[in-house]
Amino acid sequence: MIAKLTGILDNIGPEGAVIDVGGVGYLCFCSGRTLGQLPPAGSPARLLVETHVREDHIHLYGFIDAAERDWFRLLTTVQGVGAKVALAILSAVAPNELTLAIVSQDRTTLARADGVGPKLAARIVNELKDKVGGLALVATNAAAPAPAAVDAGPTGDAVSALVNLGYRRAEAFGAVAAASRRLGDGAAVDALIRAGLQELAQGALAKTAAEVAT
Repeated sequence: MIAKLTGILDNIGPEGAVIDVGGVGYLCFCSGRTLGQLPPAGSPARLLVETHVREDHIHLYGFIDAAERDWFRLLTTVQGVGAKVALAILSAVAPNELTLAIVSQDRTTLARADGVGPKLAARIVNELKDKVGGLALVATNAAAPAPAAVDAGPTGDAVSALVNLGYRRAEAFGAVAAASRRLGDGAAVDALIRAGLQELAQGALAKTAAEVAT
């Protein structure tokens, strides 16, 4: 079982990359996210690998980091999500955002991926909502409240308010989660909404600054 490849990047194709390890080229199917973070051809490269053995083939799936590999494993446990669809999801949604989307039951974010319609997005959310506890919510810089805590009371009302203002549910969920931690228990709905909007504004500014820097 191949778990990791370290060698020289031979070439990158539309669906994967070839890593030369001691003169042997290994084709790894990858997400667009992983392919976008690989170095130029001829440079040293490392990929974490998931090996799938079937009667008619042996496929290697490569990942730039453990977060993406772990999500690939989790996604492929869902009925109707094969390796190709899992890579399409990881190409469209980064692991941190994917965690938030599952926890906040944001089907729209999942449906951004090729091959994922509303029914499959709903199935993914329903089957994985109780399985993402071990995946860190790095996007909010700390563990977010459990879904039930955010869906009820002032926090749930604040999330709904931000969604009504046009924000995606995953964005609203993350912002209110961060605001709730900052304000503490017992924060009023209006305070959570204002603090959530501040979190969203700060996130937008940080994203713009990063884009300018690149």
